[in-house]
Amino acid sequence: MDPLFRALARPQMVAGVTYPFFVLNGILAAELFLVTKSVFALLPPLVVHGLGYAAHLRDPHVMALWMTRLRRTPRVRNRRLWGANAYRP
Repeated sequence: MDPLFRALARPQMVAGVTYPFFVLNGILAAELFLVTKSVFALLPPLVVHGLGYAAHLRDPHVMALWMTRLRRTPRVRNRRLWGANAYRP
């Protein structure tokens, strides 16, 4: 694959994760830090960032695909009974 095409088709990345993931993780880290008033509250966001980095290594569009899946396939009421979305009983 041409490197120029790959660079143009890839989403904006910051520290190995997509920009929206980075911003959301930063906001959650700041909230956790402000609520707990502890420097150790910054460790869980680092773990979350590491998990996001590992997920983005394989496919940089993983967050967009996950959000699309959540929007298009909502959970139905009988999901617990069948273990999956079943639209007919």
